[in-house]
Amino acid sequence: MTLRQASREPLWKSRAAWGIALLCVAVGAGANWGWAHWRSRREIVVHRHVAGAHGGTIVPVGHDHFHVEALFAEGGIFKLFTLGQDQTLVETVPKQKITAYLRAPQATGAVAIVLQSKPQPQDPPGQTSEFEGQLPLELVGSQLHVTVPSITIGAKRYRFDFLTRDDHAAAMPKKVTSEAERRLYLTPGGKLTEADIKANGSQTVSQKYAGFMSAHDMHPVAGDTICPITRTKANAKCSWIVDGKRYAFCCPPCIDEFVKLAKEHPEQIQEPLEYTQKEPRIRKTDP
Repeated sequence: MTLRQASREPLWKSRAAWGIALLCVAVGAGANWGWAHWRSRREIVVHRHVAGAHGGTIVPVGHDHFHVEALFAEGGIFKLFTLGQDQTLVETVPKQKITAYLRAPQATGAVAIVLQSKPQPQDPPGQTSEFEGQLPLELVGSQLHVTVPSITIGAKRYRFDFLTRDDHAAAMPKKVTSEAERRLYLTPGGKLTEADIKANGSQTVSQKYAGFMSAHDMHPVAGDTICPITRTKANAKCSWIVDGKRYAFCCPPCIDEFVKLAKEHPEQIQEPLEYTQKEPRIRKTDP
């Protein structure tokens, strides 16, 4: 090997090493940028449904390209308002009929309803920013899983679904703990007698109704038996004997509250027939 060749070899290796190092830095920077960009996009796309201007639920459509506000109004009226990527801006869409499929969370079958275009005064001809339909009576007031398989916005069709808020669940009493539950149900007091305890199978409500699925009806009609705690329609399959009389409730946690009331304030307990809906309940109008 000549002296000239020997002097060139380290220079070649040095340049190759620098090239590899620069390539690693570039790849690493690109990977970091890609990860940060993916995280930022995910943080934008995945978010909770929030309340809208009409008091309904804001639902993203097409990975947040658009939004709709879903509103359930008095009398079982179901409304959809179309919004832009900015949820504060109204987005008009072509007039069309929308089919929505509704089912309660514990149900297996869905009910289809049609939402008709109902243009607002400022909507251009042939366009609408509001849709309206009627819920079946049996679904009014229930928590619902809603699926809209197709809505046309611009030149594209989109699908979206959401779960409505369970307003009734927020009003339900909390379940008592296991030890407190045993004392509540297996110790007589007030209107709860030893005979009642035996008639109820000498068990707690959790034991008797393990796996019980509650389906709340917020709108009892005249003549319906109502839950003594929530005043919603009672379920004959969810009952308890107190003072030798059988009372029906909407869900097991309400039995907890009723038995506590029967033991601590027995004077407030009425006869079973008193827990009957006398007149239809008036549903509050949504804001």
